Amino acid sequence: MPKLKRNHWLQAAQPRSFTGLMGLYESNYRRFERLVPELDLPFDEATSRGEHAVLYLRVLERCRYTTTIHLTYWFGEGDSARADPDLRLRLYRDAQLAEAISCDARSRYVALAGVPEIDEDVLQTQWPRNLLLNKWLAYCLLQGHSFGGAHRPRRPVETP
Repeated sequence: MPKLKRNHWLQAAQPRSFTGLMGLYESNYRRFERLVPELDLPFDEATSRGEHAVLYLRVLERCRYTTTIHLTYWFGEGDSARADPDLRLRLYRDAQLAEAISCDARSRYVALAGVPEIDEDVLQTQWPRNLLLNKWLAYCLLQGHSFGGAHRPRRPVETP
């Protein structure tokens, strides 16, 4: 039996590879699925109170196979309020993938802001933004956040 070239398969799953990025999107989806058990999102806005902060979720767009979501913590009040991290993500329900499509430039994560045109540098920009989403979703879950039915407001959420 011929030996498989291990390096070929390992190379494909390395960070900043297309395969690695798709694996990260799948992991993001699985973590988001734990945070929001009802993936059809039968609400437009919701909050979740964790140990240290309130997590805000707002549905921005619903399409046949995708949903675009704004997910953030708000810190401060009034004019000094800021969202951080301020992420927009797209759920690909048919493929079961979740992609961080933007991170607001006002965030302290400035290096992760904006979505470039698709070119050879796209993996370099998508990887850190989606790794941030992956780690933040894990953190939110550890803090006890959930957008299950009991945590949804009965009226729209007012953000600071």
